Amino acid sequence: MLYFFNLFNCKQVKFELAKIEGEQIQITDTLIASSEIEAFIKPYRNHIQKDLDSVLAYSANTYSKNDGALNTALGNFMADAIYSEANPIFKKRTGKNIDMVLLNHGGIRSILSKGNVTKRTAYQLMPFENSIVVVALKKNQIDSLINYLIRKKRPHPISKLKLTINGNDKIIDVKIKDKNIKSDKIYYVVTNDYLYNGGDNMTFFKTNDSLYVLNYKIRNALIDNFKKIDTIKPVIDNRFIQIK
Repeated sequence: MLYFFNLFNCKQVKFELAKIEGEQIQITDTLIASSEIEAFIKPYRNHIQKDLDSVLAYSANTYSKNDGALNTALGNFMADAIYSEANPIFKKRTGKNIDMVLLNHGGIRSILSKGNVTKRTAYQLMPFENSIVVVALKKNQIDSLINYLIRKKRPHPISKLKLTINGNDKIIDVKIKDKNIKSDKIYYVVTNDYLYNGGDNMTFFKTNDSLYVLNYKIRNALIDNFKKIDTIKPVIDNRFIQIK
């Protein structure tokens, strides 16, 4: 409700909103571009494009998130890269090491094509603004995490966890950093904020002892990792397998 004051007779005039109208404008090729706006944004666009297309590494082959049953070369690369980049930050802040990494299969949004790898590659792989968090989990929560992986049987990217099951989905062997899981140990697990908040029904993250927010996006960790390596050539390995 709006009020207008007449300064000459000091009367207060009241206005009421009667109607709001709007229309939907479709953004299509039929819209005429503004030459002034285009000229203004052109140097900024060129700068961003040049930055996104700067070569950081080389991919030896084309890798897909669907190239394996329980683990994939691309997922393995991403999980290992996140461990590599996040662990030094976590250790510097807490004096502790990260024990394992768990990301989500659905979070990988493109293939990693053979050839030059750029910042744009990282944005294609991870277009979301997901950030890295470290969650302190006890053995019962780790057990829930492992049971989740067995039950879902999707190649969710993992690092430092090794899980072997038989044809009946029973655990043959499970280790974190090549060691048996201990009942009295706290495990520091890297994931992203989406999963921590229950995404993909990973509810075991919420009942935790501590949460560490690194203020570090998954995508930025990938970019930092690209800069450190010359050739990317991950493989499907035995970190999560089923023996029939």
